[in-house]
Amino acid sequence: MTVMTYFKNHVFFCVNQREAGESCCANLGAQAVRDYAKKRMKELGLSGEGGARINMAGCLGRCEHGPVIVVYPEGVWYTYLDEEDVDEIIEQHLQQGKIVERLLIDK
Repeated sequence: MTVMTYFKNHVFFCVNQREAGESCCANLGAQAVRDYAKKRMKELGLSGEGGARINMAGCLGRCEHGPVIVVYPEGVWYTYLDEEDVDEIIEQHLQQGKIVERLLIDK
């Protein structure tokens, strides 16, 4: 059976906010970087049907690696520091299908 999907990829950015003092992606600027990724994907014409969907997620349970994103359908987990890291994920993973090893979180 062949399954067609509307989006080629779903990219989930953890933007979870924890109690004061607890480590979380929100405290590391995740929302701003997620907003940047969504804008950048639109600028590049990579969002929408057949492209990628940039989503917000609550806690993804990988706080020790934060901030984190996961790309489906591959189930590849990344950490990032800034917009340049996300640009690399967009270019390498979402456009070329290559895993960005230096940002990869081991399973």
